[in-house]
Amino acid sequence: MDRYSRLLKWREEHIKERHFVLILSLVIGVAAAFAAFILKTAIHLIQRGITTFFSTEDVNYWYLALPALGITLASLFVRYIVKDDISHGVTKILYAISQHKAIIKLHNVWSSMVASAITIGFGGSVGAEAPIVLTGSAIGSNLGRLFKLDQKTLMLLVGCGAAGAIGGIFKAPIAGVVFTLEVLLLDLTMTSVAPLLISSITATAFSYFLSGSEAMFRFDLYQPFSLERIPFIIVLGVVCGLVSLYFTRGMNKLESLFKKIDKPYKKILIGGLMLSVLIFFFPPLYGEGYDTISALLMGNSDILFSHTFLYSYRHDLWAIILYFSLIVFFKIFASSATNGAGGTGGIFAPSLFVGCITGFVVSEGMNWLGFDIPSQNFAFAGMAGLMSGVMHAPLTGTFLIAELTGGYDLLMTLMITSVISYLTIILFEPHSLYAMRLAQKGELLTHHKDRAVLTLLKMENVIETDLDVVYPEMTLGELVKVISLSNRNIFPVVDKRTGVLQGVMPLDEVRNIMFRPELYNRFTVKKLMIFPLAKINVNMPMEKVMDVFENTGAWNLPVIDDDGKYVGFVSKSKIFNSYRHVLVHFSDE
Repeated sequence: MDRYSRLLKWREEHIKERHFVLILSLVIGVAAAFAAFILKTAIHLIQRGITTFFSTEDVNYWYLALPALGITLASLFVRYIVKDDISHGVTKILYAISQHKAIIKLHNVWSSMVASAITIGFGGSVGAEAPIVLTGSAIGSNLGRLFKLDQKTLMLLVGCGAAGAIGGIFKAPIAGVVFTLEVLLLDLTMTSVAPLLISSITATAFSYFLSGSEAMFRFDLYQPFSLERIPFIIVLGVVCGLVSLYFTRGMNKLESLFKKIDKPYKKILIGGLMLSVLIFFFPPLYGEGYDTISALLMGNSDILFSHTFLYSYRHDLWAIILYFSLIVFFKIFASSATNGAGGTGGIFAPSLFVGCITGFVVSEGMNWLGFDIPSQNFAFAGMAGLMSGVMHAPLTGTFLIAELTGGYDLLMTLMITSVISYLTIILFEPHSLYAMRLAQKGELLTHHKDRAVLTLLKMENVIETDLDVVYPEMTLGELVKVISLSNRNIFPVVDKRTGVLQGVMPLDEVRNIMFRPELYNRFTVKKLMIFPLAKINVNMPMEKVMDVFENTGAWNLPVIDDDGKYVGFVSKSKIFNSYRHVLVHFSDE
C-alpha cells in the first residue's frame, strides 16, 4: 500500500468525516485569503507600473493601447497555456454543482488568477472577484477529491471556497456566507453552515493580517437614515432594478454577439478597439473602477473628469449628470468587450461600479429637481441595489456593502434599496446573470427542492433499454412470439435499416386479436402500431421531461436522439424511484 492510500486509510480510521470537513474548511479559508491577496497585489502592481506616467489634466492616449494589449495577452495565455474556457467563474461553479458532481478542474486554482490579473491590470473593465471565487471553489473541490469525499461533501467544500474567497477579497465574512447560501447552493442545514462560517471568517482574518483591517472603501460623509427619505430610497430601488435589468440582458446579448465571431483575432480586434475607445472617452471605465467608487463615496466626483474633454465642465450639474449617465450606459459594452474578446473577469466590480454611479446620478437628478438628497448616501445604497438586482441576491447586496464601507448605520437604506431592486427585476427576469445561461439549458440547480433534485437526475440513469424492439413489417404472428417471451407490455417500433422510431406497440392494442391465429398473417405491426403521445429527446433536461409527462398524462414515453433514432423508454415510476434516491442522498438525516 502506497503512502497516499495509507494516508486516506489513517484519516478514515482516526478522524470523523464531520470533523475532517471542518479542518478542510479552515485550510480552504487560509488558501482563499492568500489567493485573494496575491491577485489584488498583482493587479495593483501592474496598474501602478503602467499608469505612473499618466498626466491628470491632459487627455491620455495610452488608453487607446493598454486595454487592448491586456486583452491580447490574457487571450493568448488562455488559448495556448490553459487551453480551456475559464470565463464566467460563478456560472462555472453553478454548472459544476448542478451538472458535474461539484468537480472543478485543478488548473482553475491558478489559471483564472493569472488571466484576470493581466486583463484588469492593463485596464480591462471587469472585476477580480468572480475569478477569485472560482479559484476558492476549485481549491475546495480539489481538496475534497484528493481525500475521496462524496458528492454532497464536495458541494459543501465548493461553497466553502466561494465563501472564503468573498470573505478574503472583500474582508466581508457575513457576505461570504450569505453569497454562498443565496447564489450558489441547494438548501443547507446548520451542520453545513458551520464550515462556511469557518472558511469565511478564517479568510477574512488572514486578509486583515495581510493587508490591514480597514474597510475596503472609506465612507464618512453620510447623513443618518431618516423616515422622510424613504420615498426617495424606494425610487432609487426601482431605478436600480431597471438598470439591473439593462445590465443583465445587455451583458448577455453583447457576449452572445461576441460568441458568434468565429475567429479569435477578430474578437480581440473588435473587443480591444471597443474597450480602448470607450476608456479613452470615459477613463472611469478603466480597470475595476474602485477608485471611482471611492471618489463618489467621498464626494469628489470632479476628479473623475480627469483625462477627458469635459474637464473644464466638471462643476456643471448638467455635465455631471450626462457624463455619469453615459458611463452607466457604456459600462456593459466595456465589460462585454473585455470578456468577449478573450479577457478574464467577473461582474462583481462592474455591478458595484454601475450601482454607485446610478445612485449618484439619481441623487443629482433629484437635487436638480429641488430636493435635498445626499449623493454619498445614494451612491452607497446604489451599489447594494445593483448587486441585489444583477445577482438576485438582496441579502448579499445588503451585507456586502455594509461590510465594504462600515456603513452599518445606514443598514435600513441598504435593505430597502436591495429589496425594491430585487422585486423590480424579478418582474422581468426570473434568473440572475450568473444563472440565466444555465437556466436556458435546464441545467441550473435551484433552491426549489423539487426542481433541484430533478436537475440532479441524469437521463442516462432513468432510461430503460430492456424493451423488445419490433419492426413495421413484422406480422401479427411474429409479434405474438415476441410478446410471449417478454415481460413488458409496450414495444417500440423501429425502422430496421435506420433505427428511427416509427411508433409504439402497446399490448392493449392487440390483446383482443392476439389469440386468433387466422389473423396472424393478415395484420402487420405497421397497421397495428400507434404514435406515442410524445417523444423524449435524450438531451432533454429532467424538469422538461416531467413537464411532458404532466402535459400528456403518459406513464411511459420513448426516448430518441437528435436524429430520431430509438434509444430506450423512460417511465414515471423509474423517475420517481431515482428522485427518492437523490432526495435521500442530499438531505441531512
